[in-house]
Amino acid sequence: MTAPAVPQDLGATTVPVRDGWDPAVERRTRASQSFWTAVVGVPAIFSVLRLGVEAGGELQTTLLLVANVGPVNLLAGFLTTAARLLSTSLVAVFALGAVLRVSVERMPPTVRRPLFVRWADLTPAWFVLSSFLLALVTWQLLYLPLLLPAFVAAFQLTPARLHEHPVPRTLIVVTLLAGYGWLLAPTLLDAWQQRELLALVLFVAPPLLALAVTGPLPGAVIRPLASVTEAAVLAMLVWAALPVITTPVLPLTVTTVESSPGVTEDVRGHVVTVDDVNMVLLQERGGVRYVPVDDVRAQVLCPSEEELPRHRLRIRDYHVEDSLLEGLGRRVRPVHRTDAACRTPR
Repeated sequence: MTAPAVPQDLGATTVPVRDGWDPAVERRTRASQSFWTAVVGVPAIFSVLRLGVEAGGELQTTLLLVANVGPVNLLAGFLTTAARLLSTSLVAVFALGAVLRVSVERMPPTVRRPLFVRWADLTPAWFVLSSFLLALVTWQLLYLPLLLPAFVAAFQLTPARLHEHPVPRTLIVVTLLAGYGWLLAPTLLDAWQQRELLALVLFVAPPLLALAVTGPLPGAVIRPLASVTEAAVLAMLVWAALPVITTPVLPLTVTTVESSPGVTEDVRGHVVTVDDVNMVLLQERGGVRYVPVDDVRAQVLCPSEEELPRHRLRIRDYHVEDSLLEGLGRRVRPVHRTDAACRTPR
């Protein structure tokens, strides 16, 4: 009779290995799930929060808005007001992720790759390019030059890739900078005369930064820089999300109501719904008011304070605080003077 086999090392522990299991594949899967969860979940959360903020934190008013603001209108309102926030976060992630990726490649393979690098690895090129196109048409022209270093960093477009010989490469770079300067020369002159130092920095610094923004970075700064940039992007999103959450979903109007025979009253607020009996207004100072339709005498659409210009600079007939979409829209439908009812004290 054969004696049973005795293990040689009783202290050893055997860890079962699943067939076909790859830790790298599992890490990529988790990173992909976290990225797309953030892209899809954040807009949905912001949309719900906006309704609660606009309702003044009152439950019944929030339920009224939820019942009358459809998902299509809510999504459209979010995209028109938060597209800049969404595109800014994506551009920052892809630009930082690409720089960190080429830097991490020079480090030992045992080093854990930063989160932005994993997201950049999993994102297809068409999605990255679409994010930059979204930023191109939604960012204000004042901040549009910042896309140059971000685009160069995201796609690692070093000057050496322009041409293999240094002389033609230098000529290409000088030509591109000269064309950029010709386009912005009148704006730069106006900014200098108006002492708009922020505008000067935003117009001049990004093209120069684009020449040296690509990696790799020194190995000693990769891990601290990754942690700092991830925290900075998160803080930027929180800071930029506050105006998005507080931006009204419904348009601001001034409704002239005949409260009594011969006596009219201007009610500033947002139209929630209109039926055969009442017009429901969410008043700007809070509260819901039901106005009989027969008492409504006039109504005008008013711009918000955020839409009023703060700079007197233009780029080739486009205001620097407009995006390309807004600038094209104003050329098709020129903005008229603000109605006097909109300028009345609140």
